[in-house]
Amino acid sequence: MTVTFTITPLGGRPAPREQDARHVADLRRLVRGRLTSWGLSHLADDAELIVSELLTNSLIHSGGTQVSLDVRIEDDRLRIEVGDGARRRPCAPAHPCDEAENGRGLEIVHFLVQARGGAWGLGPDGTHTWCTLAIGTGKGR
Repeated sequence: MTVTFTITPLGGRPAPREQDARHVADLRRLVRGRLTSWGLSHLADDAELIVSELLTNSLIHSGGTQVSLDVRIEDDRLRIEVGDGARRRPCAPAHPCDEAENGRGLEIVHFLVQARGGAWGLGPDGTHTWCTLAIGTGKGR
């Protein structure tokens, strides 16, 4: 399943436009539905959160006008990949202070992926973030 959509760069605004944020919510639901149809509903909660974090990072940080989401099964793994055409490599995940209201997206992705026996990283040009989750039997976490 691959979906590509157009976004409006932030251009100094503190948050994405409502229509862009709506794409994230729609794609979370789409991913949950697809995983259920594939018999992978045991991964739906984690995959939905990962998709939300990666897409939101693209909306906020890429500066681009297109975002893509690809979700597929590769061997015994679920692969999630978000591309945004960013012209610069993303910074390493920061460790926000306890009072911060944001800045934990990639830490959340790291934790969920690790808990599901997967891996995550960046594509060679830095425009794609990907992760894999072990499909397993649903008995994981």
